[in-house]
Amino acid sequence: MASRSHRRPLRKRRNALVSAVGVAAVGLLLSLVMVLRPDGEPNTVQSAAGPAAGHQSSAMPTAPGRKPAPKPKPKPKPKPKPSKASATPTATTASARPSPTSTPRSSPRPVSGTAPLAGRIQPQVTYKGVATHYDAADGDGACLYGPSPDLMVAAMNHTDYETSKACGAYILVRAANGASVTVRVTNECPLPCAPGQLDLSKEAFAKLAGLSAGRIPVTWSLLSPSTSDTVSIRYKTGSSSHWCGIQALGHRNPLARLEVRTGSGWSRLTRTEYNYFLSPSGTGCGGALRLTDIYGEQLTVEGIAVRPDVKQATRVQFARH
Repeated sequence: MASRSHRRPLRKRRNALVSAVGVAAVGLLLSLVMVLRPDGEPNTVQSAAGPAAGHQSSAMPTAPGRKPAPKPKPKPKPKPKPSKASATPTATTASARPSPTSTPRSSPRPVSGTAPLAGRIQPQVTYKGVATHYDAADGDGACLYGPSPDLMVAAMNHTDYETSKACGAYILVRAANGASVTVRVTNECPLPCAPGQLDLSKEAFAKLAGLSAGRIPVTWSLLSPSTSDTVSIRYKTGSSSHWCGIQALGHRNPLARLEVRTGSGWSRLTRTEYNYFLSPSGTGCGGALRLTDIYGEQLTVEGIAVRPDVKQATRVQFARH
């Protein structure tokens, strides 16, 4: 009895083991069938990898193993470097300036004290030199103003005479001892008179020192004096409608230009060393004249006929500076 009860459980375990082996074999067979299919993977995996029907990919195909070219990144714009010129005040001043092609204002009135048309002798400038003296006789000289009762006159050295540009200028002369005198330039002191030198009439020199001194150091400067006189015009001997020489007298400030009116405008005449402005062809002789002083002020004179050697008064005078 004991042995029989012992054999029964063994037979049951053997049957269970056979059943388990059979189930495992069936499962292994099914796995092999799935692995050996032609496409090698389930349909569900294929559907997930393929594109959806009716949709075309916008990605460009690439060669195997080559990555698609990256989109070029926009280059950053370089920051502008500060300009050295724009950082300096001189550049700003230059840019604010008007262009050379700008239209200038017509006949601008110069600022008081400035003399854009002055030559060697400038206003508000003190010059150093020496003063000598000569016998002025009747006061006439190289400027050809003619005799005058006023002998407070001077001859300007050749360099500063500047082709008669100094003629008619009023000069304040000061000596080292504090004495001073005002003279009018009516003559030229030829070389070897040095730049800055004034040859005064004896009457004018005596206001500064004794004539026996002969030669003294001085300083001098340009004046624009007070006067009630007006400018006068004189035509030179031999002038006509075919040739003329024109002279201005009694002007408060040094004269820079003399022009005659023509059919096309104003024509500038050439100045001579004897202080006449010439019109060789007779252009403008007897017509309207325009006078300009060293400060740029212009005076127009009309009604002056060609009357040689006659001093003809006008109603105009330059402003005082």
